[in-house]
Amino acid sequence: MQRVMIPKIGAAEAWRDAARRFLAAGVAPEQIIWGDSGTAPDLFGADEPPGDGAPVTVSRSFVALANAVVWHSDPERFARLYAFLWRLRGAPQLMSDRGDADLARLRGMEKNVHRCQHKMKAFVRFREIGAPDAPRRSFAAWFEPTHHTVEPTATFFARRFADMDWRILTPDVCAVFEGGQLSFEEGRARPDLPEDAGEQLWVTYFRNIFNPARLKVQAMQSEMPKKYWKNMPEAAAIPDLIASAPARARAMAEAAPTLPPRRMAQVQAQLAGCASAWSGPEGALPEAIAACTRCPLHRAATQAVVGEGPKDADLMIVGEQPGDQEDLSGRPFIGPAGQLFNELAAGAGLDRRNAYVTNAVKHFKFTPRGRRRIHQRPNSSEIEHCRWWLDAELAEVKPKLVLAMGATAVESLTGSRAAVLSRRGKVETGRGGEPVLITLHPSYLLRLPDPQARADASAAFQEDLRSAVRMIS
Repeated sequence: MQRVMIPKIGAAEAWRDAARRFLAAGVAPEQIIWGDSGTAPDLFGADEPPGDGAPVTVSRSFVALANAVVWHSDPERFARLYAFLWRLRGAPQLMSDRGDADLARLRGMEKNVHRCQHKMKAFVRFREIGAPDAPRRSFAAWFEPTHHTVEPTATFFARRFADMDWRILTPDVCAVFEGGQLSFEEGRARPDLPEDAGEQLWVTYFRNIFNPARLKVQAMQSEMPKKYWKNMPEAAAIPDLIASAPARARAMAEAAPTLPPRRMAQVQAQLAGCASAWSGPEGALPEAIAACTRCPLHRAATQAVVGEGPKDADLMIVGEQPGDQEDLSGRPFIGPAGQLFNELAAGAGLDRRNAYVTNAVKHFKFTPRGRRRIHQRPNSSEIEHCRWWLDAELAEVKPKLVLAMGATAVESLTGSRAAVLSRRGKVETGRGGEPVLITLHPSYLLRLPDPQARADASAAFQEDLRSAVRMIS
């Protein structure tokens, strides 16, 4: 067995030299005991290192990986790196294998080290310790990193604060920059640093840039973990800033300037274009929809397909858009998708005749291909133009629940078509305040090629229909 102890200071270079010699000498990972200053001595390990051996070449990507992982706090980091390096000898492609468990573990350690370096750059707070009349100002800071990141991060501070002397003290390794020279010392206990008059000014600045209207406590604690707060002067103000955030946000809203009359008129005109202003006589809405020319879809379609069903229905079913058969007949949901819906609805105890059935888009959008008309998905502009009519139908029917089938219907009713599969079966609040139960469109079920997948999706769709029945009962 070979034993090698890696020092705290200069760990990257020490590990690199030892690994190069072991690899050149053909020493397998299981024959090496790696350790650092915190590792207990091994009774059976020999301290004799192997000879220089032949030169060893590795990829730059592994060198970059190793230069980060050696600073991790995991006591097995050196052994893990060497074991992976041993595997790389005959399989250099491993560096790009995302499925390799060893590489994934090392990448995770690399990410942790980089995150710790970022926290150090963000949360080190210096206090002045030198005499005011000294030729170079002198500062000190106390920091407690999660990993051994003082040495690889110190060059950042040397570049940033090259015109002053400073030292970053930690329990692990201390970085000292004096007279333009950077050096490292063993860690020490936390010293009593003097008060700094500039801290109060910094806290005042922090209070003034704190935006209570954008406060997200969990996100803030994720970026600025509480373990660092005790060494940050501005952290003492955070509890009060969080507690007073709601009142301050309300005060900001009340004090916000109003839009000038000319600008307000433009804004109100834009808002009016996105909401239904239908105020025609009762029963005249279908004729108004049939005569719609709000978007270019009316030019190629045979006719607008209006909704049908009781005007006092508790349930409104909203599909995406008419299909080929619906466009020719002028009635919603009579094609293959509508027939499948009727079949599954009957099994779920839902009588379609008691529901108001309509579509988010009233005209058929298609691309001609020979004698066939191939369905095309409506874009967001077309959905917004047609939402004028859907809002009018909602206002007229006033359903207890809206069933949104498919991405187009979901976007029209909630404003977003994202992640419909993960939102399926959930009730969300629509743009007008109505409850919207999200589900799949029957045409999606028809497109599934795998019989088992189609059966599973159909069962889930039917369960959503049962949920709709229970909600309106």
